[in-house]
Amino acid sequence: MVVLPEIFLTAFFTVLLEKLASGDLFNLALPKGIHSRLHTWTSKLELLEAVLSSAEEKQITEKPVNMWLQQLQDLAYDLDDLLDKLATEALRRRLMTAQPTQASNPSMFRKLIPAFSPRAVQCDFNISSEIDNITERLENLLKQKSDLNLMSDHLGGTRSRRTGDERPPSTSLVDEYSRFYGRGKDKQAILAQMCLGCESGSDHRFRVIPIVGMGGVGKTTLAQQIYNDEEVKNSFDLNAWICVSDEFDEFAITERIYKAISSERCEFKDLNMVQVKLREIISNKKFLLILDDVWNENYGKWDVLSRPFQVGAPGSTVIVTTRNISVASIMRSVPDYHLDQLEDEEICSILAHHARGWQNFDAHPGFKETGEAIAKKCKGLPLAAKSLGGLLRTKESPNEWKDVLDSKIWDLPTENNDILPVLRLSYHHLPSHLKRLFAYCSLFPKDYEFDKHELVLLWMAEGFLRPSETHREMEDVGFRCFDELLSRSFFQRSKTGAESRFLMHDLVNDLAQHVAGRVCFRLEDKEESNVQHMRVSLLKARHSSFIRHEYDGSQRFEAFSRVRKLRTFLPLPVFKSFIWYNFYLTKQVIYDLLPQLHFLRVLSLSGYKIFQLPNTIGNLKHLRYLNVSGTRIKQLPETVTELYNLQTLLLRDCESLTKLPANTGNLINLRHLDITGTTQLKKMPLGLCKMASLQTLSKIVLGRRLKVNELRGLSNLRGALSIIGLHSVMDAQDAREANLTCKQGLEELEMAWSSDFDDSRNEMIEKEVIELLKPSTNLRRLEVKHYGGVEFPSWLGDPLFSQLAHISLSDCRHCTSLPSLGHLTSLKKLHISGIKGVRTAGNELCGVGWPHVGDAFPSLETLEFVDMVSWEEWSTNLSEDDGNFRQVFPRLRELIIVGCPNLINISLPRLPSILVLKIRDQEEGGNGPTLHDVVDLEGNNLEEH
Repeated sequence: MVVLPEIFLTAFFTVLLEKLASGDLFNLALPKGIHSRLHTWTSKLELLEAVLSSAEEKQITEKPVNMWLQQLQDLAYDLDDLLDKLATEALRRRLMTAQPTQASNPSMFRKLIPAFSPRAVQCDFNISSEIDNITERLENLLKQKSDLNLMSDHLGGTRSRRTGDERPPSTSLVDEYSRFYGRGKDKQAILAQMCLGCESGSDHRFRVIPIVGMGGVGKTTLAQQIYNDEEVKNSFDLNAWICVSDEFDEFAITERIYKAISSERCEFKDLNMVQVKLREIISNKKFLLILDDVWNENYGKWDVLSRPFQVGAPGSTVIVTTRNISVASIMRSVPDYHLDQLEDEEICSILAHHARGWQNFDAHPGFKETGEAIAKKCKGLPLAAKSLGGLLRTKESPNEWKDVLDSKIWDLPTENNDILPVLRLSYHHLPSHLKRLFAYCSLFPKDYEFDKHELVLLWMAEGFLRPSETHREMEDVGFRCFDELLSRSFFQRSKTGAESRFLMHDLVNDLAQHVAGRVCFRLEDKEESNVQHMRVSLLKARHSSFIRHEYDGSQRFEAFSRVRKLRTFLPLPVFKSFIWYNFYLTKQVIYDLLPQLHFLRVLSLSGYKIFQLPNTIGNLKHLRYLNVSGTRIKQLPETVTELYNLQTLLLRDCESLTKLPANTGNLINLRHLDITGTTQLKKMPLGLCKMASLQTLSKIVLGRRLKVNELRGLSNLRGALSIIGLHSVMDAQDAREANLTCKQGLEELEMAWSSDFDDSRNEMIEKEVIELLKPSTNLRRLEVKHYGGVEFPSWLGDPLFSQLAHISLSDCRHCTSLPSLGHLTSLKKLHISGIKGVRTAGNELCGVGWPHVGDAFPSLETLEFVDMVSWEEWSTNLSEDDGNFRQVFPRLRELIIVGCPNLINISLPRLPSILVLKIRDQEEGGNGPTLHDVVDLEGNNLEEH
């Protein structure tokens, strides 16, 4: 049986129906006379939506249904493109009418008059033609659905189980051979959690131990080994193995437990009687129950099933195997046990055993190289090794093994392949909206590490994310969806340790490619020579990706020349810093190919050595995501400001960029503007305050015209913000209007004045400005540079800033005292440099004056003082009158004092955690004081590092 790629449309239809109900769209359609067509489309789509579940059930085994769904999918994309075109035109007209007219500006006046130019007439004719085409295709698909016997959900009753993807039921019998490979430590860890031979010490009458891992990793095998262990058998009075799998039916599962424990037929017909009888049997008996392959996320169902277990003897145990952390979370009474993949050597042994009955390939050189290469393809999954081993039993020669090595897992015969149904089962249990998100990840090559935040931006740009009642922002919806896919083992954390980096197992990547089918096209290097094959593959593709080459010319993208409906043009990698990269993209691609891709939602040119974008970029009206990070562009064309749908504009590390378009404020849907690393960007345009949706604004460069109060309307800002040029603020009330206190999402803030301390600086204004720029107490990192006031703001050191973990105060040369920071309970790193007005530092740094009980600087690990040229004395000797401090710097590990030549006395209490202490002049070998000249640390035994 050929397993067809699945078409998933339920979530897509929800989006289309929402768009058709848009008020702006209706207002545009009314004068054009197409509103009746929109109503007709709504009713027809609702009829088609009603049969989607039936069609998605049948498409696995019925090719005509799959072909019908493919046509419906193409129609859905084309309809979405048309609705987006209409919605964009409605938005353009709304923006134009919102702008003030000027009689003295005839060109502006003409823009506001409805145009009847030949071009406008042609545009209306094209839309009318597209509408006719959509209507005809809708009617044809409605006629075909009856011939295919597709039933509406409300008429068809309950959903049937997908016959092509059922997991074979498991048994408690263990494969004796498998017990010897790779799971010894895992087994011992589970046995330790079971606390064999001792009474339960928890509040629970029975413990639940979840074993969590991706499909095929060996959860069931591990549970079998535990269940059949002699010590385990002797420790329990009753034992039962239940394969739960797809449907969590409380009555059916209780009945099966009763049969397994009592060895009797169950004559009872209702749940109550079965549970009462089961309760009698297990009362005061120590039982072991294995629930294999559980998918239920409904706590109520688990609560009902588990009620009879409450009367078991202490030490009773339920072991649950599941692929979903959410399932484990509603059942567990001890932490989940996450099962990792096996090492290649262990996988190789499993493969050799199932293929030939060998222990390994060492004695069989003809098969060794190929066999070990096939084992690597299994990427640690024992089920893959077992399945491929079974397939290889019929292959007698090394050449036949080589054919298996070179074929994709999905090309292997399904009758001899358990991998496909196991992984597809995980996929089928996904909600419809997650299926679409997962399939999109097929754009990533195998072993590709992607960034969580970047992926969410791409999902959002493609229109996959919709605000919900609990998560109003699309980004929050995206992160929640990502975490759900992670919890279901579709993603894995990168082994590099980077918090936001993830990847997919190779077989999961194959699954993503399979379910995405023709919609996603990944340009592989080995396919580039076959232009005709690529053209066929791209014919219906909507999303494309490729790995950047050192030189990407028009020949590489020749197959793209006839593609018109592509939504994604994505070179990889996406997220790296490209400062040192020199990838070349020819002008033919930029000026000839890309402007023809009118339906692009995602366009990335990041990392290419390009110097400008064409004016025609403004014609890509559907564009939501534009990434030109790491390029050599000096400025963006003004037509970029006509991309009214743009949500994400990434200009990171564009070191040559000198300015942004004058009308950047017209991008009212922009949510993320990343201009980190744009060192030549010295001024920014007015109108930023209009971009009320903006969440990421990495920096704002103030000037003579651009005031800090441009931030007033940006209440949704998140993450990091640098405010550059604060010396230009002449009216402190502008700082008050910036309203930083209410920007709850800001976690990192940089405040920077000019490094030129000339006569134009006003210390009083600067003191008032920094006072009024008080940020939200959610701040985690703060940097203050070149501040010209004589004292720091009163809010700096307020204990309410309990999340501040990093503070840097640099070149605030006129300040005469240090701020009181000792009450900041989360502060881990404090850097102070260039504060030339400070001569002495005493107890005020610890926070004397603030009400406090506890340690001063309780979390501080690194303390740095640099270039404090006037600093002479640092003494911290707290008395009872200084507050209720128990200890100062209890966790300080590094104390670094550099370039403080006049510091002649340091007197500190004992530092119990200090590891690194460095005190020296700015220049190595200087004549300043040494460690032993200036330090009195109350008995600290340290050497200078």
